[in-house]
Amino acid sequence: MFCFIHAADIHLDSSLHGLERYEGAPVDEIRSATRRAFDNLIELAIDEEVAFVLLVGDLYDGDWKDYNTGLYLVERMGRLREAGIRVYIVAGNHDAASQITKHLRLPDNVTLFSTKHPEEVILDDLNVAIYGQGFATRAVTDDLSAAYPQGDSQLFNIGLLHTCLDGKPGHEPYAPCSVDGLRSKGYQYWALGHVHNREEVSQDPWIVFPGNIQGRHIRELGPKGCTLVTVENGQIAEVEHRDLDVMRWSLCELDVSASETIDDIYEQVREGLQATSDAAEGRPVAVRLELQGSCAAHSILHADRERWTQEYRALATGLVGAGIWLEKVSIKTRPSVSVDEVLERDDALSGLLRAIRDMELDASALDDLTDDISTLRQKLPAELHGGGDPYDPTKPEILKETLEDIKELLVNRLLTTEKGE
Repeated sequence: MFCFIHAADIHLDSSLHGLERYEGAPVDEIRSATRRAFDNLIELAIDEEVAFVLLVGDLYDGDWKDYNTGLYLVERMGRLREAGIRVYIVAGNHDAASQITKHLRLPDNVTLFSTKHPEEVILDDLNVAIYGQGFATRAVTDDLSAAYPQGDSQLFNIGLLHTCLDGKPGHEPYAPCSVDGLRSKGYQYWALGHVHNREEVSQDPWIVFPGNIQGRHIRELGPKGCTLVTVENGQIAEVEHRDLDVMRWSLCELDVSASETIDDIYEQVREGLQATSDAAEGRPVAVRLELQGSCAAHSILHADRERWTQEYRALATGLVGAGIWLEKVSIKTRPSVSVDEVLERDDALSGLLRAIRDMELDASALDDLTDDISTLRQKLPAELHGGGDPYDPTKPEILKETLEDIKELLVNRLLTTEKGE
């Protein structure tokens, strides 16, 4: 029996985005997060007495700013060498051969696969064959796996590949390949990299994206880490995720429809943020707070978004736990009174809503409105509508969104007037 660790997308010494500008944020912890997560990987490898570690692309985030990154890596690889642990690395798009200009000699327990063609390494003591090829340039659009050799039926075969597979949202389409193509090679385990979310693509054979080891922005939510694989008698006995991250990103979505007052919403936010902090298991956590649903306090929230953003940010910093910071507060509530209900009334604002509704149903009226807005834009100073302004009245979807916003604004105005605010 033996174990190995599969990790990818370390992005060593890259920064975390969206927190450093906030008062009280742990700036030093943010800047060192990827190193400390990598330290956790080294400790896990030693504690679990793994036979080897696979690092499948984007070990670096790009060319080193200085040699400190390289010196750090050499020292950590040396620790694994002292523990008798081998390391196998392929380059990805961020640390492709063309991107890295600085180099340091790595300890002899580290194998860096060629970027010119697939290479094979045989571990005779474990009856294991490892195959891999790194990126020579940042944008590899060929299917690298097509040139990988067939697996040896007498060995446990592992393929290392930095790839988008058949395409993943939010990731560049590099080194595309198919599950069927990987399966045809006869390997027992495909260790993939490039996609930052963990995914077990297949269990026959095992095809795994471990995700990155440390989330770096709000699009990289939840636990991050590596995959620990146990092999017995030439067969995979267990595949498990192990957390490595030292700081976590989370989305806290709250439906405040049942909250009748602004104080009720405040208490709901407190409970939601506390639960989010508790789920991080002692790690600092950066949170995007989203308030959703129709509620009576909608007009109050929207009348002074900045105030409530800062109120909730202050609330977060005072919670019990390792630390929670709001990356952003998004107020997406709706009025408790619907547009349809207001349309049934007999007053000036409901009359405006009916006029907008009629316009939405009248194609020629929309064309006339588009022409009027275009004429108005032409009369505005160039600096007000130039430079790639996303508002383009010639696009029907933009005009539709604008009309919806106007209707919501009118309903909100009606409610505010009735409450005497």
